[in-house]
Amino acid sequence: MSEHGFSSRQVCRITGLTGRQLRYWQQTGLLSPAEFTAGGHARYGFTDLIALKSARRLLGAGVSLQRIRKCMSSLTRFLPTTQTPLRELSLVVTGDVILVLHSAGAFDAISGQEWVLPVADILQEIEALRETDTTLPVQWELFEENVGESFEVGPQRQNQA
Repeated sequence: MSEHGFSSRQVCRITGLTGRQLRYWQQTGLLSPAEFTAGGHARYGFTDLIALKSARRLLGAGVSLQRIRKCMSSLTRFLPTTQTPLRELSLVVTGDVILVLHSAGAFDAISGQEWVLPVADILQEIEALRETDTTLPVQWELFEENVGESFEVGPQRQNQA
């Protein structure tokens, strides 16, 4: 039992959740407070705030509460040393897929299927190209090597040369 930590009211102010949402998530076991006071009041720790904000962001990204629950259940199965996934893991929402960034890779939070597409590497390559190449290609230039030299230089490119 502890008097330390954040009260429910403080947590609502910090996370932007309503008291009703917080109570519902606690009652249904989505996220439980770290401790309770001698009087039975919930006290949330810093990692609880991270988990609550993560859940709120997932909801804001269009992920349903049921899907969040399913992800948490799957993640504790795939990663047995992870007890509280929203506190311990980095999650990325891409469309209808929730990716878990773990160690050197990424995998689907529900199916456990590994994602081998190195998105971060591709992003770094794009940024490097942007820094070195100041001219933007005209659309036909993107296909030039596949079609050969059959295109003529358009007037917009001649003006840039």
